[in-house]
Amino acid sequence: MGSRPRAPEVTVEQALCSVTGRLAAAGCETPRVDAELLLAHVLGTTRSGVHADRRRELGREEAAELEQLVARRERREPLAYVLGEWGFRRLTLAVDSRVLVPRPETEIVVERCLARLSGRPAPRVLDVGTGSGAIALAIADEHRGAVVTGTDASAGALEVARTNAARTGLDVGLVEHDFFTGLPEGPWDLVVSNPPYVRSGDVGSLQPEVRDWEPRTALLAEGATEAVAEGALAVLRPGGALVLETADGDAGRVAALLRALGYADVTVTPDLTGTDRVVEGVA
Repeated sequence: MGSRPRAPEVTVEQALCSVTGRLAAAGCETPRVDAELLLAHVLGTTRSGVHADRRRELGREEAAELEQLVARRERREPLAYVLGEWGFRRLTLAVDSRVLVPRPETEIVVERCLARLSGRPAPRVLDVGTGSGAIALAIADEHRGAVVTGTDASAGALEVARTNAARTGLDVGLVEHDFFTGLPEGPWDLVVSNPPYVRSGDVGSLQPEVRDWEPRTALLAEGATEAVAEGALAVLRPGGALVLETADGDAGRVAALLRALGYADVTVTPDLTGTDRVVEGVA
């Protein structure tokens, strides 16, 4: 008997074209970028490295791993979950289905926090609903004097946050706590939160990556923004600031809420798309 015919080898360039087509057919918004990142992950390189190695052939194990990852992405599992990590400002964080995927608009939240903390050598910061720890860790990374605590009602989310604290080498406190019962005792110089703000009636309009995969408890919670805003008043030092991320089209309402609660210097900041996203006030 003759030897079994060898499976044809696939080059990186051929794989890139094939994966891009499959992800486009699956409805992924950025199929080419996703394909490049998946290949980079399998090959242990960067997106530019993928193109530099486009003529080399994939090994059998590489091809098998790529197939598994692409199949997951075709089901519209978030790319960050498929890769197991995601970039946020200067950090690369572990992420999985226990936490939301860190988003670019939340990087603007961190910028506003850092602006509020400028000139304070050792401010006390509370991140409410920390999830992966993205906001808390980014503040600790970019303001090395800050004393940062992150809270979350989800034990699973806190496990992810602890993993990220360990992998980044940043010292943040992490506490299991439900903000609907109030906020941990202060005084805090700054309270920041990206609270659940998706309305239940809007769930059907979300992308499958969000609707079908990200944790509902981190997306949906009626009254979450109000609870954080009210709770922060009781624990902020006089002159301390509250910084909130808000839903599309909701910044005006949240700004009015803060003014009604007695916050001063209420401001609204747009995200990179020009959408009003961050609302701040001073206690």
